Amino acid sequence: MSHPASVRFHDPRVADQLKAEAVSRSASTSSLAEELIDEGLRTRRHPLVSFRDGPAGRRAYVHGGPDVWEVVEGLVGGDVPSAKRITRAVEVFGLRRELVEAALAYYAEFTEEIGAQVDANRRAAEAAEEQWRRQQALLAG
Repeated sequence: MSHPASVRFHDPRVADQLKAEAVSRSASTSSLAEELIDEGLRTRRHPLVSFRDGPAGRRAYVHGGPDVWEVVEGLVGGDVPSAKRITRAVEVFGLRRELVEAALAYYAEFTEEIGAQVDANRRAAEAAEEQWRRQQALLAG
């Protein structure tokens, strides 16, 4: 459901930059403005998390480090006792503890979004492995 809102820019350069960026991304000005506002609000709640583009679209990452979903995949599940998971992730990723905790806090708020990214990565890895196995079978035969 759409919720119209009127926005007035005091600085015309901001409006011009928004329009130019929307054109460069083949997006509407409204959709880009919504994305930027959403990311800005998320960043205010999670100041150690930012956003970047990639092959799978925009995604959250911890400053100077990997995507949030990558940190989460190293934190959740596995055979490491839950009390030691943050310490283990700090060691594995070479991140400061506060960045691992920031990824976890972001995941706690946006669990479905990050979970979907983890699942998509697993499916892609499984498909790549299956492709590799078929290639190896062809070489062996």
